[in-house]
Amino acid sequence: MKVIGLTGGVGSGKSTVAEMLRELGATVIDADQAAHEVYAPGTPGFEAVVAEFGPDVVRDGAIDRQRLGALVFNDDAARRRLNAIVHPLVREWMAARTAEAVERGDEIVIQDVPLLFENGLEGLFSSVLLVYAPEDIQLERLAQGRGVPRERARAIIAAQMPIEEKRRRAHHVVDNSGTIDQTRNQVEEVWAQMSGR
Repeated sequence: MKVIGLTGGVGSGKSTVAEMLRELGATVIDADQAAHEVYAPGTPGFEAVVAEFGPDVVRDGAIDRQRLGALVFNDDAARRRLNAIVHPLVREWMAARTAEAVERGDEIVIQDVPLLFENGLEGLFSSVLLVYAPEDIQLERLAQGRGVPRERARAIIAAQMPIEEKRRRAHHVVDNSGTIDQTRNQVEEVWAQMSGR
């Protein structure tokens, strides 16, 4: 079985490409979904986050991801404390989903990991697929598509490894700055290479 890392920059369209890969038959395991699951209400992760950051990060009985994100975004020490809680739980959750894929006999598992390069995880994968969009397009997608104020969008992009550096490190690149059909054609080509078809 091959385990492939899927990553990109914020606003690059990684979710779109992940969905296309699912349609082609890939098993996609999503680190963002894992992060939601591991601190869902009633889990040890939920209890640990509340114990560390206080009841203000809870809204309607669940972790308020926006409030928690705002709290840790500009505070390196707080972000490290959060990561120390969440990252081990996310790794366990993803390992469990990967083990289930092995039991089913899946040939290729794609782990969707937003900060794959930033966290030095590329060595865990057979290869890494990057969803690429230039910074100006990332900025537009965050500002126009998600309504993020431009200064905040710039800060979010700046907090990640530069997309051009990620592009140099990746084994496969899907350039998602064109049309949806252009992206789909590239995804199909990369899937054929990865799956040996």
